[in-house]
Parts: sequence; C-alpha cells; structure tokens
Amino acid sequence: MSSEAADTREPKGAAAEREDRDAEAVSRFVERFASEMTEAGMQRMASRVFAALLADDDASMTSAELALALRISPAAVSGAINYLTQVSMVGREREPGSRRDRYRLHNEIWYTTFASRDRVLTRWEQTLREGARTLGEHTPAGARIAETAAFFEFMQSELGAMMDRWEEHRRTLDLPGARDSRDA
Repeated sequence: MSSEAADTREPKGAAAEREDRDAEAVSRFVERFASEMTEAGMQRMASRVFAALLADDDASMTSAELALALRISPAAVSGAINYLTQVSMVGREREPGSRRDRYRLHNEIWYTTFASRDRVLTRWEQTLREGARTLGEHTPAGARIAETAAFFEFMQSELGAMMDRWEEHRRTLDLPGARDSRDA
C-alpha cells in the first residue's frame, strides 16, 4: 500500500472526535491562533482564513464556507486568499464539475513555508552583500548591512539542516499523516 493511500485513511476514533467537537471552542481556537499569527506580523484576515483552513479536517474550504465560518464578507476572503496564495501558504483548486474554487493548505505546510523562505533569504542576502559593498563594508551602514547578510547566510545553513532533522523526526511521530509521503 502506498503511503499516499495510507495518508488518506481516517484514523480510528476520528469520526467520534469530530462529532464531539464544540463548534464554539473550535471558533475560539481559530481566533486565538489567528491573533497569534497577526501579532507575529501576518495580515489579520489572512491569519483568520489560514487558521480556519488549518482547523478544517480536509484543510480545504470554498470562499462561501470560509465567509460563513469566519462571519466575514466574500471580499474579505478574496483579499486574504490572494495574500495567502502569493506567499505560497494556500493553493487554489477547482471543484470538479463546478465553477467554484476550493482553497487548500499545501501538504506539509510548515515545511513548504519555511523552505520557500529559504529562497527569499538567498535573494535578500545577495542584495544585502551588494549594498554593503556599495556603502563600504567598513562604514557604520555598510557594516550593519554586512552583518545582516551574514545573519541570513547563517540562517540559511541552519534552516537546511533543521529541515532535514524535522523530516527524520516527523517519521517517528505517531500522528495521522506524519509519515513522509516522499518515502513512497
């Protein structure tokens, strides 16, 4: 059996847990996590939409479902989705036989998000190194920019090793879908 098929099976007890959910408690969780993400710098509405998708069993909702769940306008959903797709946190897919889009979290969302940040850090580091040379690496501004570039270079080297360690650790977790689908 492929790991892809294994990942789609529902774990024992999941249906009962889903039936026992307190909708208000779920809503409070979504708002609380969205608030944490907003405090960290993410746009407020994008944080709410992301948290709602994260809390959805399928990690997939339509614009109408998101608007209803979050009590927001379709325009607010659209703006949030535009941001989330731009930063590669959410994908858009068409419902079969429908003109409706579904918005879905990418598989391994945190891994994907941090991996895409690695590309951003590379571009920033290159630009900062050019800036340090332009300003003069021994001037106060040039030294500050050179140190920032060195920080991003360090973060990149550590991020790659950390992501590898995460993949190893993830395979040891006893969670639904924790097995790395790339092992198939």
